[in-house]
Amino acid sequence: MKNFLKKSSWIDILVSIIFAIIGIFMIVKTDTAVKIISYVLGIMFIAIGVMKCVDYFLSKGKYDFYNYDLIYGIIAIVIGLITIFCGNLIESMFRIMISLWIIYSGLIRLSFSLKLRTAQISMWSLSLILSIIMIIGGLCMLFQSGAIVLSIGIIILVYSIMNLIESIIFIKNVDELL
Repeated sequence: MKNFLKKSSWIDILVSIIFAIIGIFMIVKTDTAVKIISYVLGIMFIAIGVMKCVDYFLSKGKYDFYNYDLIYGIIAIVIGLITIFCGNLIESMFRIMISLWIIYSGLIRLSFSLKLRTAQISMWSLSLILSIIMIIGGLCMLFQSGAIVLSIGIIILVYSIMNLIESIIFIKNVDELL
């Protein structure tokens, strides 16, 4: 059992290192990462679309009134092509929507912190500071191309480092746990 746990922890360490490399790549090469993600997602959509279309014709779905595999397949292929050829546009739209949501949330929290001040609640200043940070972060993300990919890269890198540390601690203490 101890050998199995150590072996699985070493696999976990390897996965963490791979995730760290991916995170660093997404941080350093955001534009390339967006292109790769667009191509991978686009190819996946196209493959699913082709499979749905083939499945429709193989199952003689044209006589089944409730079989929409052909339509789903065509839609998936179109989404795949759009994702491949308009990846930067999709990333920009996604970044703008998330940025606007963060700014909106910050403004709501700003309003709430002012209400807390009016109610003479002592934590209003902390709430105000956090709301201003949210608004500034949303504005930075709005005007920073690749901010979403950069943020995801940082999150992946931090996760991989934390998982790596946890796995090493586990390996060193596996004898005491059993």
